Amino acid sequence: MINKRGCPYGTHRVIEPKGTLPQAAKKIDNTMEIYTNEILIDVKTLNVDSASFTQIKESCNKDIECMKKTILSIVNERGKLQNPVTGSGGMLIGIVEEIGSDLKTDLKVGDKIATLVSLSLTPLKIDEILNIKIDADQVDIKGKAILFETGIYAKLPDDIPEKLALAVLDVAGAPAQVNKLVKEGMTVAIIGAGGKSGLLCCYQAMKNVGSSGRVIAIEYSQENAEKVKKLNLAHDVIVTDATKPVEVYNEFLKVTGGKLADVTINNVNVPTTEMSSILITKDEGIIYFFSMATSFTRAALGAEGVGKDVTMIIGNGYTKGHAELSLNILRESKEIRKLFEEKYC
Repeated sequence: MINKRGCPYGTHRVIEPKGTLPQAAKKIDNTMEIYTNEILIDVKTLNVDSASFTQIKESCNKDIECMKKTILSIVNERGKLQNPVTGSGGMLIGIVEEIGSDLKTDLKVGDKIATLVSLSLTPLKIDEILNIKIDADQVDIKGKAILFETGIYAKLPDDIPEKLALAVLDVAGAPAQVNKLVKEGMTVAIIGAGGKSGLLCCYQAMKNVGSSGRVIAIEYSQENAEKVKKLNLAHDVIVTDATKPVEVYNEFLKVTGGKLADVTINNVNVPTTEMSSILITKDEGIIYFFSMATSFTRAALGAEGVGKDVTMIIGNGYTKGHAELSLNILRESKEIRKLFEEKYC
């Protein structure tokens, strides 16, 4: 242990450029000797952000060895897993190995935790990549990571398998924000409804809108659309390409009889879906962009260009109570849990 305190926000680990926070830094110090207000984690699995994992997978043509080299190269260069193309990271699960002497925490050595801060700011050292689960965005490793004093985490529950909990906690901010934004009687659009975050958002939206509201799922994949229908997670399912805004807009109006959404949740992990979200949302409606593929410029200037007065919310992955709310969906829905267990466990 280094016998001094670091900055609570981790700026003492920033190598370049100086003066930035770890997330914005190009390179951070991933020396695995902790300061007195840090936690050392023995890492088991990384859950890579969907936009980042998709970009790496596509650039490597799904070649596992290429993906391993790409991930190792990023971590070796940056000291953290931050995709230079998407800017995003992910999260991890591991075992608490050492706790700084100045930290006041409910954790103890040996606890299994999931970090709820991004890998794009987490000091990480990978000794070996053991396995890549290509359909689940998960990477098993031998390695270590550092959690800063302000870093949030969740103890892994006893009643949910580790990798299943990791998969859900990675997107916990999305259904938790749906819970805050969606009220009874609203018309709600979920774009990218058949993915991990999309299914959780659909469940929470259906719960919140009640008998007088309506949830409309928009999904590119016919297979994923069938999942939404089978699980009764939406009143209507539209199969279309969210990168084609006019097509999405026309299909949406057909289904609703000309009505626009009060709230739109965008979970898509590919770029250029901003305008679809904007066009199907009513004036003074709300759009929540959970996807890390979202462009602020495209969203802001696009809304201005079509004269839409909408409130657009950046997908902050943290909101109070988000971990417990999302894990409770697995406890409440046997169908979603079974689907997720088949994929992630």
